[in-house]
Amino acid sequence: MTERHPIPGVGVAVVSDGRLLLVERGRGALVGKWAVPGGRVEWGETLEDAAVREVREETGLDIRLGPVVWAGEYIGPGEPPTWHFALVDYVGFPIGGSLAAGDDARAVRWVTVAEAHELDLADSMPALLENLVPYL
Repeated sequence: MTERHPIPGVGVAVVSDGRLLLVERGRGALVGKWAVPGGRVEWGETLEDAAVREVREETGLDIRLGPVVWAGEYIGPGEPPTWHFALVDYVGFPIGGSLAAGDDARAVRWVTVAEAHELDLADSMPALLENLVPYL
């Protein structure tokens, strides 16, 4: 049997003017779910560099990265599980670029926390939203 390990991933809660930027996932484990921009860390890439890259690829925005606001795991269904991601989410602030869905995002949208709770969110999002209160 091949040895398997959790896959490192990052996300960024991009905030501006009391709103949060969410993306609708277009492929992968969370197709159709809304979440913060993010994805896998590439070999040799720092968590911080991966976070900035993922936001740019999925949203077209450049950001200033802030502190870590949530860390946890997302383990897929089945035995053995279909996937296992070890996740680190940062807060980020837009500094440039043009907003547009890209890479694996179907759509991007600025939302309030109340509006976010009305969307079909990824399982980790409610915990992340609680941690964002000081930034919104």
